[in-house]
Amino acid sequence: MDRTDDSLIALRRILRATELFGKELASAAGLSPVQFRVLQLVAEKGLTTPKGLSVQMGVTQGTVTALLDKLQRQGMVSRERSEVDRRQMNIAVTEKGRETLANAPDPLQQRYVRKFEALEDWEQAQLIASLERVAAMLDADEMDASPVLDVGELKGRPA
Repeated sequence: MDRTDDSLIALRRILRATELFGKELASAAGLSPVQFRVLQLVAEKGLTTPKGLSVQMGVTQGTVTALLDKLQRQGMVSRERSEVDRRQMNIAVTEKGRETLANAPDPLQQRYVRKFEALEDWEQAQLIASLERVAAMLDADEMDASPVLDVGELKGRPA
């Protein structure tokens, strides 16, 4: 086997791990990894806004609104108008949302973050440079993407 094959196998393993985690999470919690991350962010903040979530995740407000719609239908989050600014919508996690977070499998992303942060600074920089290079090789370096490990669901920002 040559290095090209080795690189493609490594890339496929990453994609496969992401795909399998998404299925595990969907089965255990009934959520996609992106929905799960939104739920985590809302729980961490206590109270947040769709705009705040879109900025933090690096995606459009429309994408966040669609994700929040799904989470609200499942009873994971609630929406209430702000008492201070009636135009603003506040998002809070519900008890069902907290239970879902507590009972969900260890997110792949959190495993990655723990291991990445344990690397030396030079190793982190080298890994980022390599991943950015792979993204450029796939003409994906300009794509809209949040820091969420998932194989789908997010839509690109309008031009």
